[in-house]
Amino acid sequence: MHDQIAKWLAGLVPKSFIEPIIIGGGVLLTLVASWLAYELSKRLLLKAITKVTESTETTWDDHLVERGVFKGMANLAPAVVIYLVLPTILAGYPTVTTVLRRLALIAMIIIGLSVASALLNAVLDIYQSFKSAKQIPIKAVIQVTKVVLYCVAAIILLALVLDKTPLYLLSGLGAFAAVLLIIFKDPILGLVAGIQLSANKMVAIGDWLEMPTHSADGEVIEIALTTVKVRNWDMTITTIPTYDLISKSFKNWRGMTESGGRRIVRSINIDLNTVGYADDATLDRLARIEILREYIETRRAEIKAYNDEQGIDTSCPVNGRHMTNIGTFRAYVAAYLRANPMIHKDMTFLVRLLEPTKHGVPIQIYVFTATTEWAVYEGIQADVFDHLMAAIPEFGLRAYQEPAGLDFRTGLSQSRSA
Repeated sequence: MHDQIAKWLAGLVPKSFIEPIIIGGGVLLTLVASWLAYELSKRLLLKAITKVTESTETTWDDHLVERGVFKGMANLAPAVVIYLVLPTILAGYPTVTTVLRRLALIAMIIIGLSVASALLNAVLDIYQSFKSAKQIPIKAVIQVTKVVLYCVAAIILLALVLDKTPLYLLSGLGAFAAVLLIIFKDPILGLVAGIQLSANKMVAIGDWLEMPTHSADGEVIEIALTTVKVRNWDMTITTIPTYDLISKSFKNWRGMTESGGRRIVRSINIDLNTVGYADDATLDRLARIEILREYIETRRAEIKAYNDEQGIDTSCPVNGRHMTNIGTFRAYVAAYLRANPMIHKDMTFLVRLLEPTKHGVPIQIYVFTATTEWAVYEGIQADVFDHLMAAIPEFGLRAYQEPAGLDFRTGLSQSRSA
């Protein structure tokens, strides 16, 4: 074909113009063919694929369209046509053909790399729609795969530019191994940490993470190759190096969330000056409290039977067994909490006296709520202690509070009036 075109042009143009015309015409014809291939793939095939994906009920194909996978594949058409057509059109010019085909191959690799990147992004989007994505995140794996693809593509592109085999370039990478380890130190550490985090299920998307060393206290929103992002409860974002989650300590509140109960551990300090035995009048009055009536009747009968059996002189309160106001109050607290439907009955349930201090004797409540929702939990805790602090005077007790300025002024006024 080349010889026939040359003979035909010999009678029309000077001999020196024949080769440039043939080369230029061949290149122009190739470009036209590549443009037609692009238009065909973009305007017909791409539109057809988009309509098909919109009509299906599945969502995975929608992610492929949104990430531009099919659009990127359409961009490959011109480069593929150039690479395939040139040897036929410019058969008599091997040097020009080789250079142009190499450029087309470089374009194919670059476009193919972008298509592969878009495909990996789509795979990540599809995977994140599953429930298991929160337990086993794969974003770090996707990022590592991208890094490997970029490195391989860079080696192949450099080999094409230098007209060397990729193996020749790979053989020289040993000399740069130390440099590469320094450059990719964070990704390598992040990859190792990400594998450990996923394998041991230490951190997942949506977990409540608390890490004081990084001022992190909030919800995990992203686990990447080198970083983990935490949205703190004040709506700030803390970025933690992934490897630090392996090398340093942190608290994951997932166990609390999965258990279905959240702990309340708080004490009320009782003034020791108000602690004493409960006489019959006090017990009769407290027996009117419905949730406490059975306890008081049972205890009074039990104590009376014991004292009578032992022949104890109960005229002295120190002799024998007697009910106290603080013990009765502790029983009331336990009964009140057991009657509260928002307190978890199947988890640790303690109402106990702690060691007395200079601030009085603490009555500690150690229970769990029946919900883990933060706002509801705080409301339950507030309601419990609102009620108990208001009920303390009914038992002849007083909550301890360090004297303030008003207390001193009140005491001084009382002494002057006296």
